[in-house]
Amino acid sequence: MRIAVDATSLIGHRTGIGGVTRTYLHRLARPNFEVSAFAVSRRGAGPMLDELPEGVEAHRRPMVARPLRALWRRGPWPPIEWWTGDIDLVWGPNYVVPPTKNAARVVMVHDLTAVHFPEMCTRDVQQMPSLLRREILDGAWINTPSQAVADDVVETLQVDPHRVRAIHLGGPERLSSATRSERAARGRLFAGVDEYLLSLGTIEPRKDIPSLVRAFNVIAPRRPNLHLVVAGPDGWGVDAVSDVIGASPYRSRIRRTGWLTDADRDDLLAGTQAFVYPSLLEGFGIPPLEAMAAGVPVIATRTGSLPEVLGAAAEWAEPGDVDTLVIAIETVLDDQAIARSLVTAGDERLTHFSWDRSTDELVALFELACAARA
Repeated sequence: MRIAVDATSLIGHRTGIGGVTRTYLHRLARPNFEVSAFAVSRRGAGPMLDELPEGVEAHRRPMVARPLRALWRRGPWPPIEWWTGDIDLVWGPNYVVPPTKNAARVVMVHDLTAVHFPEMCTRDVQQMPSLLRREILDGAWINTPSQAVADDVVETLQVDPHRVRAIHLGGPERLSSATRSERAARGRLFAGVDEYLLSLGTIEPRKDIPSLVRAFNVIAPRRPNLHLVVAGPDGWGVDAVSDVIGASPYRSRIRRTGWLTDADRDDLLAGTQAFVYPSLLEGFGIPPLEAMAAGVPVIATRTGSLPEVLGAAAEWAEPGDVDTLVIAIETVLDDQAIARSLVTAGDERLTHFSWDRSTDELVALFELACAARA
C-alpha cells in the first residue's frame, strides 16, 4: 500500500498533534507499505526532514496553505497526486485531507472545538468545519482518538457511522520508581521550588488556564510554599493568560516556562504535587497519561473524552468551574490516601492504551477505505 501522510504538524515546535503524527509515521513504516510525507507549506517538506523516520520519503515541492485550502473547500481540486505521484491512500492526521484523483482518503478529527466553540479558535481553525464537511461530502473516511469524538462527529456533522472509527491513541510506558524519583528531583530543580502544581499544553483558550490561576488564587493563601507552573508553548489567546497571571496577588509564585524539551517536560511532570488539566473540551488527553506514567496524581475536568480516557484515575472538576477545581486540587493535596490511590489507578489505566494496537486499528481502517474505493 502506498500511503501519503500530511506531516505539516512536524514543522516548528512539536505540538500534541505533531507528536501523534510523528509516532504514527514511525509505526506505519511496515513491510509492504510505502509511506511518504508532505507538508502544506510554502517551504515544502524541508523543515520536517529531521523528524521523519528512516524509509519515509519526503515530497519537497512547496504547497501554499491558504490558497490550497480555499480551493479544497470549494471542490476536489487540485488533487494531492500533483505533489505525491500515484498513491493508494492519503491520510490527514490534522483535520485536513487533500482531494485525490483515485486514492482513498482518511482524515483524523481530534475534536469539534471549531464547531462548538468557534470563539476559542483562530481564524484559520474556524475554517476547518467547512473544509471537513467538504471532505465528508467527497467520501473521506474519519478516524477519531476517542468514542466521544466519534459520537460527536456522527451527530453534529451528520456522518454515516460506518465511515467513522474511534481509535484510541497509545500511551506512555509506566516509569520505574527509581526513574520517577530521579526525574522528580530534576523537575523540582528546574521549577526552582519543592512544591508546585503543573499544567502542561499549548496555551490557548480551550485549555482554560485562567480558571486554574483563579483556583490557585484561592488555594495559595493557605499554602505559602505552593507554586504554580504553567508549561507549554504559546498558541493564541495568550494575552488573557498573561493578564490573569499579572493580576494575581500571587503572581510571584506563578511561572510560565514556554516551550520545553521532552526531557524538561518529563522532569517537571515527575516532580509536581499534582498535574492539573482544566480543559474546556478535549478529544483525547495525552498529557494526563504522561502524568500517570510519571507517578503523579491527575486532576481533570469532566468534559469531552477525558472521562472515557482517564476513567477512575483522576480527581474530577467541572469545566470552567473554579469552585470545583479548588475542591479537587485541595482534596488531592490534603488526602495522601486519595493521591496514592490515583497514582495506583493511573498505573492500571496506562495498560489500556497501546501504540501497537492503535496503529493496527488505523491500518485496518486504511485497508477498508482502499477496498471500498476499488
